[in-house]
Amino acid sequence: MKKVLLASAALLAFSAAAQAQSSVTLYGRLDAGLEYMNGVPTGVGLNGAATGTSHRFRAESGDWGTSLWGMKGVEDLGGGYRAVFQLEGSFNTMTGQGPGGGGLFNRWATVGIANNQFGTVLLGRELFISNGVWDFDPFGQSNWSSASLVRGRNWPQSSNNISYQSPKVAGFDFYGQYALSNATNWNGNGTTRQGRQAGAQITYTSPLFQVRGLYDEIRNPANGTLGGDYGTSNGAYSFSREYTAMLNVFLGQFKLQGGYQAIRTSGMTGQLPGQPTALDHEWGGVTWQMTPAAALIGAVYHVNGNNGAGNATIYTVGGSYNLSKRTLLDLQVATVQNSKSANYGLNANNYGSSAATDNPLPGHSQSGVYAGIQHSF
Repeated sequence: MKKVLLASAALLAFSAAAQAQSSVTLYGRLDAGLEYMNGVPTGVGLNGAATGTSHRFRAESGDWGTSLWGMKGVEDLGGGYRAVFQLEGSFNTMTGQGPGGGGLFNRWATVGIANNQFGTVLLGRELFISNGVWDFDPFGQSNWSSASLVRGRNWPQSSNNISYQSPKVAGFDFYGQYALSNATNWNGNGTTRQGRQAGAQITYTSPLFQVRGLYDEIRNPANGTLGGDYGTSNGAYSFSREYTAMLNVFLGQFKLQGGYQAIRTSGMTGQLPGQPTALDHEWGGVTWQMTPAAALIGAVYHVNGNNGAGNATIYTVGGSYNLSKRTLLDLQVATVQNSKSANYGLNANNYGSSAATDNPLPGHSQSGVYAGIQHSF
């Protein structure tokens, strides 16, 4: 009996040690609300272009932030090293549907090694490095924010990825990504779904301010160039280089944020008027944390494209109120004002002027308001 008790105690101790050395966390976020928008295109004219506008009410998921769920884990390997993994996928709260062609874990599917002294190396699928604007966007890349006027250029994911996150040293940290095309041509040649993608960012953080410089490129999987045919892709908004500089300033209850992006292409030919090969995008805003629970936000986003693409500006105000540490109410009111040849919408829609793209008519404005609730677990 004594031997049995000793064996049981040893087994329990081993189990407790194993539990202490590894962990798995399930997490998620549900976002849902109601939205009103005017300037919505209707009708079909020449070349499929919209002929009129209307307004709509609809239930929406993800206006304030993507609805998602995932799991992440860590195992202590000894010597300061840890094995880490993360799996994460998006879904629509209103319908319960998950992602389409991106797979169950369309946002994150990574495994790697981490060390507090040397940093973290990951392999797999991640949010592309251009999502690094999130920390410097007053509306945190909500549906109507820094992704809107670049038609989703700041939102993509990256497969076949190798990434490295450095530790913070004297306020500085470095993050880099490199994603293989997996094609017989290094940059891509039409045999795989993704061209080569890469990027690097350097961030300096102090108690008063934070600055970040970011470079990234997404190559066309059809031919490996930094450009795309607007007839079959989103053109410069899909395949291009991006140079970004951003700033946060922390002033007590106030946070000032701003950014500038230069989007550039190469290898694009035969562009029709209104199809840009270069864009300049900037924004600025302020968040007032009125109370620990309530925040008020105001921001302006602007884009200017070459080749007759015109320019557009989004003016927006909104805020959130935390009912608890995990649940908040959100509200945003916004309008986009387009120059004569531009047709940017509040949402990050693809290039084009058909009703299917949801963009307003060229030279027309589009305004909207949404209110919702978000819960994290």
